[in-house]
This record gives sequence, C-alpha cells and structure tokens, in this order.
Amino acid sequence: MLSKNHSRVISYRSAERVLTPTLSQERSGAVANVVSPTGIDRRDDLDMPDRFDVYYGMADSRIGAARLDLSNSLSPGGAADPAKAKV
Repeated sequence: MLSKNHSRVISYRSAERVLTPTLSQERSGAVANVVSPTGIDRRDDLDMPDRFDVYYGMADSRIGAARLDLSNSLSPGGAADPAKAKV
C-alpha cells in the first residue's frame, strides 16, 4: 500500500504474495513463471472502494486482469519498508 500523502512512499507490504503465476498462460511464454503488475484501478465507479482491478503482464506474452478486494483493516504480519523507502 502506498502512502496517501506521497504515492512513492510504501506504508505497508503484504506478508504474502498478492499475485503469483498459476495459470498456464502465466507459466509459459517469453519469460516463464512471471507476472508483472502494470496498473491498478480502484472501482469507486461501482460504489466499491475496496475493490481494485489489477492489470498485469503474463510471462511477457499476454496481458491479464485480476480482482483484488481489500477490507478496512490490513492483515497483521505485513510491514512497511524502512522509513522513507521509495518505490
């Protein structure tokens, strides 16, 4: 999660991976077993502020979309990067 005050400051990093290559299209291609998130869209237009659509590269050969639902509280165990860490 990025800081609300500065979009390049990381305020939280999940303890677990959010996006992993599991589909055959993500595991086979120009660069196998790689998913590369490239964009995220918060779905306020659907009155769903906790829903995000994530667009990502699949093994450098396709483009995919994933849905991410966040609750009001983030799970414990994730940690922010060191103070003033930049993206």
